[in-house]
Amino acid sequence: MLRDAVSHLDAQTTGALVAAATDVSLIVDPDGVIRDATFGADGLAEEAGESWLGRRWIDTVTAESRAKIASLLEDAGPGTVTRWRQVNHPSRSGGADVPIRYSALRIPGDGRIIAIGRDLRALAALQQRLAESQQALERDYARLRGAETRYRVLFQLAGESVLIVDAGTRRVAEINPAAARLLGRSAKRIVGQDVVDLFEPESARAVQSLLVGLRLTGQAEDLHARLAHRRGEARVSAALFRQETGTNILVRLTQVAAPSGPAASRSGALEVIEAMPEGFVVTDRDRRIIGANAAFLDLVQLATEHQAKGEPLDRWLGREGTEINALFSTLVEHGSVRHFATVVRGEFGAVEEVEVAAVSVPGGEHPCLGFTLRSLPRRVAPAAGGRELPRSVEQMTDLVGRVSMKTLVRETTDLIERLCIEAALRITNDNRASAAEMLGLSRQGFYAKLRRYGLGDLDGSEDTEEEPG
Repeated sequence: MLRDAVSHLDAQTTGALVAAATDVSLIVDPDGVIRDATFGADGLAEEAGESWLGRRWIDTVTAESRAKIASLLEDAGPGTVTRWRQVNHPSRSGGADVPIRYSALRIPGDGRIIAIGRDLRALAALQQRLAESQQALERDYARLRGAETRYRVLFQLAGESVLIVDAGTRRVAEINPAAARLLGRSAKRIVGQDVVDLFEPESARAVQSLLVGLRLTGQAEDLHARLAHRRGEARVSAALFRQETGTNILVRLTQVAAPSGPAASRSGALEVIEAMPEGFVVTDRDRRIIGANAAFLDLVQLATEHQAKGEPLDRWLGREGTEINALFSTLVEHGSVRHFATVVRGEFGAVEEVEVAAVSVPGGEHPCLGFTLRSLPRRVAPAAGGRELPRSVEQMTDLVGRVSMKTLVRETTDLIERLCIEAALRITNDNRASAAEMLGLSRQGFYAKLRRYGLGDLDGSEDTEEEPG
């Protein structure tokens, strides 16, 4: 159909049709010289085609395209259209070469060749922009890889402990080696764990509140928290940031410097005191308890140290007011007290005999008193019908500072009187009249002292006993 329609066209119409259908059309004589040129693409003639007329076609292209023009001239046959070949013409403006895709047809019986071309400048520009875009993407990708590499290196080598936490789930997404060392576990075991679980229970609530406040307001104050598994105390800082479509939290842990030197020794000493089997309690100058260990709480039958703090030590220590007053007076006057025997009264009525050693620490910012309470071995109860042994002189002297001198003198006098009466009865073979005479006492006075000290069986014996001969 198309051939039949074209066969009825005259030469001028056919030429106009070819010129309109192509970007460039050339008439080349058998010697390869361009005899006519028609340009349909805008600017193509000004860019490359104004000087083509009268020149060999092969001389209008760049060096690498000359072989393609030769092939087109050679392959062009009567009634046969060659395959398309892309050649480049040099630009008259000195810019990029002008690419044109040609096909050729030899006119039957004439020897001339009709070459039609398609302007590829738009396609070349598009390819150039695509290549430039790819290069830009490559450069951006390279910069991104460089930035990620720098981030990874800094993250891994940073001395500060850093964790990346998912703000929505509180799960640890990343952790650097410094944080893993601080927490005492491998990074693999920490990643995916709830960040709150990395702290002791009493600190976990504070950390949880920090994260909630950070999500709501975008800001949060730093806090101090104790790490789980007794890893010490750390300062917790957090910052919110967005990554892609999610929100993450950067958590920084700064270990609080552990006490060193003498302070560390004091900390260790406190742990020893807390664990020692003897009661230990510290009071202020007003005798109010500042701190106590577990053994003291056992003695006074209390469950927690909080129940004892602020209470006067007199509440549980000592038999009577004069005894505890003597203890504190001696402590303040001499600075220390040893082997002070007294009792501890528990909250539920238990009474425990203890030996107290105390020291006064007047210096420092907060003067205080320290006490150790050692439980005394329980005394063996005297046999039934036996008598309680009198106190020795050493025992009497031990009472100095614990009881008043008046009480001490009275007890000493009673002790001497009783010892003398017992000795006189032993010497006189329990002859009370002779014993009274030996002691220079009247019989009535002697019997009165026997009753006072509970010595002998006095029922009816006062009237029946005879005077010695």
